[in-house]
Amino acid sequence: MKFSEMPYERPDLDGMKAALAGYAERLKNAPDYAAVRAAFLDKETEMKHISTLSSLAFIRHSIDTRDEFYDAEVKFWNAALPELQEYQQSWTMAMLESPYRQELAAEYGELMFLNAEIALKAFSPAIIPEMQKENEAAQEYEKLLASAQIPFEGGVYTLSQLSPFKTDPDDARRLAAWKAEGQWYKDHQDKLDAYYDQLVKLRDAMGKKMGYGGYTTLAYYSLGRNCYGREDVERFRAAVVKYLVPVADGIYRRQAQRLGKGYPLSFADAALEFRSGNPRPQGGPDDILAMGRKFYRELSPETGAFFDTMLENELLDVLSTEGKEAGGYCTSLDDYGLPFIFANFNGTQGDVEVVTHEAGHAFAAWTNRDRVPAEYIWPGMEGCEVHSMSMEFMAWPWAEGFFGPDARKFRYSHLAAALTFIPYGALVDHFQHEVYDRPEMTPAERHGVWKKLMGIYMPWMKLDGEIPFYADGEGWQRQHHIYSSPFYYIDYCLAQTVSLQFWALLQTDRRAAWEKYMAYTRQGGSRVFTELLKNAGLESPFEESCLRDVCATANAWLEAYDLTGID
Repeated sequence: MKFSEMPYERPDLDGMKAALAGYAERLKNAPDYAAVRAAFLDKETEMKHISTLSSLAFIRHSIDTRDEFYDAEVKFWNAALPELQEYQQSWTMAMLESPYRQELAAEYGELMFLNAEIALKAFSPAIIPEMQKENEAAQEYEKLLASAQIPFEGGVYTLSQLSPFKTDPDDARRLAAWKAEGQWYKDHQDKLDAYYDQLVKLRDAMGKKMGYGGYTTLAYYSLGRNCYGREDVERFRAAVVKYLVPVADGIYRRQAQRLGKGYPLSFADAALEFRSGNPRPQGGPDDILAMGRKFYRELSPETGAFFDTMLENELLDVLSTEGKEAGGYCTSLDDYGLPFIFANFNGTQGDVEVVTHEAGHAFAAWTNRDRVPAEYIWPGMEGCEVHSMSMEFMAWPWAEGFFGPDARKFRYSHLAAALTFIPYGALVDHFQHEVYDRPEMTPAERHGVWKKLMGIYMPWMKLDGEIPFYADGEGWQRQHHIYSSPFYYIDYCLAQTVSLQFWALLQTDRRAAWEKYMAYTRQGGSRVFTELLKNAGLESPFEESCLRDVCATANAWLEAYDLTGID
């Protein structure tokens, strides 16, 4: 079914509550396994429908945050979903206590019981009011960013539309774009500080109500992390500082030499990789999507059928328009067994990476669309990002089609960006741990923590006060995940580390790399992250040797890469 034809009507909240309560009672009172199984499958159908309706509301609101109807619907769901979680918890408790648990596990896997036990640790009816307020504050933050109207060179631009100017080869123009964007954020500093201060205090209160003394433990449970904890993440971040920060530092030193700039680099100069300009896709959005179709059809029969389905059913909304929420994401429409991709094309290489990254998510969901329970469609967040980041590297042989004469630039830029991203992502994670360990910090103190950590994870960046907002240690406030998806960002870093294993294998044996990718993807979310990796013959990023080895291999490739003729 085409996205525009998918019907939406606000469901009755009391009716949803009654239905979920009824499934729990059926499970508790089931006389045999057949009755347990029937209640389980009926509840699955109900949850898929609830998920689909809420996704439709959130997607259509993302597409135009000015739409009053869907703005009201998102507010309804922001309040309803925490209330429904109480009824979901009743089901979870009944499932864990069922005398037929062994039979359910035999048919549907033990993992859903492990996840259920974690879910119980992530929710209590006592925190519903804070969860509702949290949703509202995060929505207001997103609406603020979507409303941006930035004057520049006689025009007015959204944050996404301004992005191409921030990588312009002309030094003065590029710097002016960074200053214009930074000034917009600076002009809205009070709201940005207030929204985050509210979110931190709400989340801290939730953690304390749950008996954890603060938010961080609750956040890990809420993310469903079932095979690693804070100590593992801390060891990973230490390995990033040990192995990757020096590699990234070298990448930026070579960049400074190419540009004829001093070191460390300003934010504006760090954004320009080549004096002749960063790689740009050839053609407009339609050309990029057409090339995406060619790539996926030639990559494999499965990916070809998948991307044809996406295009034919209007499941990509990629144009940057006024009122549209910034950023990009992939989500599911479970009633239809279809994923949906939301993005903002802006004429940069990121447009191509949408077609590979977000479609990597979508392909994984499409591949596993018939899994029962539906929670097995997706693995944990870190597992999902492996699908997307690795798919980006799969597209390298088609770079000429996407980038034309800039294909050589793109390959260098893409690998360099993968390496330099991980320290930034580790910085985001470390910052959030500091924030929630000390929730009483003032906004100014939080900005100070960010500036201090930048010196550890991103020593190549110059904080000289030239660019408003960024140079003041406030640039973290443009990172949506810090507001809307706390502690999620390290998942990108873990996944990027795994994706670099795929990149290395692709340099020697593309067939083996694709077979390993499919071995990983076909598992969906049926195993914990570390088991998914092991089953596909991949090394865990929590092993120090993993980051050490991929850093050495990728850095050697970059240092040997022939940039002759590219200035």
